[in-house]
Amino acid sequence: MRDDAIAVGPGKIDLLEAVRDHGSISAAARSMNMSYRRAWLLMDELNQSLKSPATMSEHGGNTGGRSVLTPVGEEIIRLYRGIEADALVACADQIAALRKLVKA
Repeated sequence: MRDDAIAVGPGKIDLLEAVRDHGSISAAARSMNMSYRRAWLLMDELNQSLKSPATMSEHGGNTGGRSVLTPVGEEIIRLYRGIEADALVACADQIAALRKLVKA
């Protein structure tokens, strides 16, 4: 959290990975069945929450622009996915108990 905004969370990490994979916010949004506006607002909120931006966008001409992850963006993904992996191992018993409570 940063003030009232969620600076980093699973949805923003998924969106960062989609931007990396597709090369633009609009293509990433389409791949996630999300509106371009929603994706842009999420990336803007993320970038505004960071000391250095996670993405850089280049405005294009007829073919449109593109977006790339900065080293900070790549590091955020690496750290977040590492935290998830560590938490999965550390909380395996609790996760198994929760899964027993969920309908199949």
